[in-house]
Amino acid sequence: MNNFELWEKQGEFDKDLAKGLKSQTKAEREEAFSGDLSFGTGGMRGVMGYGTNRLNIYTIRKANYGLAKYLLKKYKDQVSRGVVISHDNRLNSREFAFASAEVLGSFGIRCYMFDDLRTTPELSFSVRYMHAIAGVMITASHNPSKYNGYKIYDEAGCQFTPKYADAVIEEVNKVENIFDVPYTNKDILIASGMLKFLGSDVDDAFLKEAESVLLFKDIEKPLKIVYTPLHGTGAEIAKKALADTGFNAEFVKEQMVHDPMFKTVKLPNPEDPNAFELSEALGKKVNADLLIATDPDADRVGIGVLNGQKYTYLTGNQTGALLLYFRLNREKELGILPKKGRVFNTIVTSDIGAEIARSFGYKVTSTLTGFKFIGEQIGLLEGTDEEFIFGYEESYGYIIKDYVRDKDSIQSLLAIAEMANWYKVKENRNLCEVLTEVYEKYGYYQEYTNNFFFEGVDGPEKMNKIMDYYRYMDVKSFAGLNVLVKEDYLSSLRLQYSTKVKSGLSLPKSNVLKYYLSNGSWVVLRPSGTEPKLKIYYAVKGNSLENAKELITSLDNEFVSKIKELS
Repeated sequence: MNNFELWEKQGEFDKDLAKGLKSQTKAEREEAFSGDLSFGTGGMRGVMGYGTNRLNIYTIRKANYGLAKYLLKKYKDQVSRGVVISHDNRLNSREFAFASAEVLGSFGIRCYMFDDLRTTPELSFSVRYMHAIAGVMITASHNPSKYNGYKIYDEAGCQFTPKYADAVIEEVNKVENIFDVPYTNKDILIASGMLKFLGSDVDDAFLKEAESVLLFKDIEKPLKIVYTPLHGTGAEIAKKALADTGFNAEFVKEQMVHDPMFKTVKLPNPEDPNAFELSEALGKKVNADLLIATDPDADRVGIGVLNGQKYTYLTGNQTGALLLYFRLNREKELGILPKKGRVFNTIVTSDIGAEIARSFGYKVTSTLTGFKFIGEQIGLLEGTDEEFIFGYEESYGYIIKDYVRDKDSIQSLLAIAEMANWYKVKENRNLCEVLTEVYEKYGYYQEYTNNFFFEGVDGPEKMNKIMDYYRYMDVKSFAGLNVLVKEDYLSSLRLQYSTKVKSGLSLPKSNVLKYYLSNGSWVVLRPSGTEPKLKIYYAVKGNSLENAKELITSLDNEFVSKIKELS
């Protein structure tokens, strides 16, 4: 009520705010003012609207106040290097981008913006390209249209990891009155040179780097591609990347429009096969070999492969494994395979990619969920004798070259297109057929992620109840498979069941539980850092694909039953 009363008082000076507050139902008001938006695995993300627990111009200003204070402390007289700001196609995105510049500019921090929307990977690249001290991306990634978000990047183009995000949050928490955050009108900043706009030279440099991932630039390209940006930022840049590299692509016209409401899809998420409905229709019409979709900020990419008479949609784990398998084999044949290198994934990524990497003599590092942790680890390779080989996570994010430090769908879609084209030209095989080869060589791995949504004020309480049950109960088996090891990343403890010996975990604290089971399978429970949902990841290795799928079903049925009981 204290939060609401402050906003209600401000409504006397802001008619739109007053109108918005009056339109809220009691339940909406309770949720909107029940707390503050916090930084999760993908930055600060939430439903747009009025309130401390909503994304709006006031909460955006407050976040940038904390960023400004942090940057002034860390960089002092280097703030003239500036901050790069970009945004996606969502409602209010450009307004929030300008609001960010207005707050940062009021503290004497120069800002750079693009003339229009740009992808998240280009924002990461641009921070490095401009030698800036930080970056800001306004996006809610693949969330529904009512969401927007705010992500901050360090000078290496990597999202802030908890250590640095906590330092920003510490400054944010010092704000006593959200309406007192200082800002300078954008027109004044532009006139004074404190806000500058970036030109096409940055786009050209980014595309040049993206094209450098290709191993066979001069190979014939009969592969037929259908691409969709799902109304997002990939529309222009991906189309140009495919055209410049000579790929034969058709585009889903209805989804090349920057529609903030995403009218042609239920959810603009390439992880969801339903998002490919229009792509598949066009694919069947033009007999496309490969369907490619990127999410609104174009950091994730999903694919559908023509396999016989229908399209098969690959998971992020499968696509990542295929990219590793293809590139390592081809680089070996070309004689350009690095002698010493490292592959990065996360604790919820399938083990099959790690098996492939190790078969080539490379070490594998698994991080917490969130690509910022992979970006951080890539940075730690600098100055060592190890080369970065590949980084990916199960949620459809990959990087082949580290000129960005976040997942990048533009370089990835070019690498995927090249891979599919090479197998078509050289071996007359599709990616599903190659995946079968990978399974036969490395094992029948299968994965599945189930999302349990808990919206409303009591949502966090329900998720905590479920996590507490598994955290404190001595569960010895799942679906008939014995638990061998339990890892609790919140307490940083690893428990060996057979010996009851406890040991520490080196990764940062996070509300995550991981169970290692008797047949080499594992299960992970993790509340989302950006959405009101609990994610349960299953990964199994069977003696056949059918056996592996049966194991997944058995595990999921047991967890679904228990979660219904607990919630």
